[in-house]
Amino acid sequence: MNNLIKYYRSPDPALWNGRLSDPSPLNQYWHEVIKLYHDGLEHLKSERLNSDFGILGYACDEGVKRNNGRQGAVNGPKAIREQLSKLSAHFSEKTVTDYGDIVAHENNIELAQKLFSYVIQEIIKSGQLSIGIGGSHDLAYGHFCGIQKALPKVKSTKIGILNFDAHFDLRPTINRSNSGTPFYQIMKEFGTTVEYLALGIQKNSNSNSLYKIASEFGVNHIPAEDCTLVNLNNVINIIDNNFKECNYLYVSIDLDGFTSAHAPGVSAPSPFGFSVNFFRSVFEHVLKTKNVVAIDIVELNPVYDIDSITSKLAAQIIDITINKKLK
Repeated sequence: MNNLIKYYRSPDPALWNGRLSDPSPLNQYWHEVIKLYHDGLEHLKSERLNSDFGILGYACDEGVKRNNGRQGAVNGPKAIREQLSKLSAHFSEKTVTDYGDIVAHENNIELAQKLFSYVIQEIIKSGQLSIGIGGSHDLAYGHFCGIQKALPKVKSTKIGILNFDAHFDLRPTINRSNSGTPFYQIMKEFGTTVEYLALGIQKNSNSNSLYKIASEFGVNHIPAEDCTLVNLNNVINIIDNNFKECNYLYVSIDLDGFTSAHAPGVSAPSPFGFSVNFFRSVFEHVLKTKNVVAIDIVELNPVYDIDSITSKLAAQIIDITINKKLK
């Protein structure tokens, strides 16, 4: 663990600021109720942790760089916290802890993913729902590895993955892993125990070879043109049927799946992505189940954001998670 210390950064109190509550009642805002973990990486063990939700950042865009994308997502976790801190808090009976960031020291995302998986494992083992914030989508491989290690090893256990995304992210790791390879890595390593459904797939952003890989892995998808409020019931039925045999569900939200009118600050903007209202309807339905054990929000790129629209969207998705998730 000592050799990974350079890959960990404690939560920064300066990011959790905003207006103060009136004298009574107190603690009306996120920055007033968030718990900050400051006991160090060596003490981050499940038996020492006590919270309902755990936030862990992935301050890295090396995966985007390797995938020839627009850099800047390394500051995504910072931007999300800055917007989250200002929101009103309506979860007095729930506790949320910020566990800081995993950083890709010397652009080594493989070791960063390894450490991310370790911290996630401890967070989930302690009974918390893990919330990853990024950062490039290679976060997902580290997140899933942590989820898989934390859950009970039962022969019939199946983990579902619902990925809101314009892309399959099933690119083979021909040279090195990147932001486009995480679900290929997951399916290659854990495929027999995984059900993966990609929602929002755009044909002009995925080559024929990626559709073929998806078919070979048995990956289902819902194309972007079907992700409308008019078609909402059909989408929800597909999701429910796809994961009916899964004991647990991991939800990954790539902000480039949204239309760029709602999410301009991403590595790969999508003018024909899904709407905020469609996403919220599907996401809140999924959160009503007791199966969701982890979510992450990735590819926020503050360099290209406009009036913090995208970081505000990411922050409010986390707020919805806290307020809507059934324990």
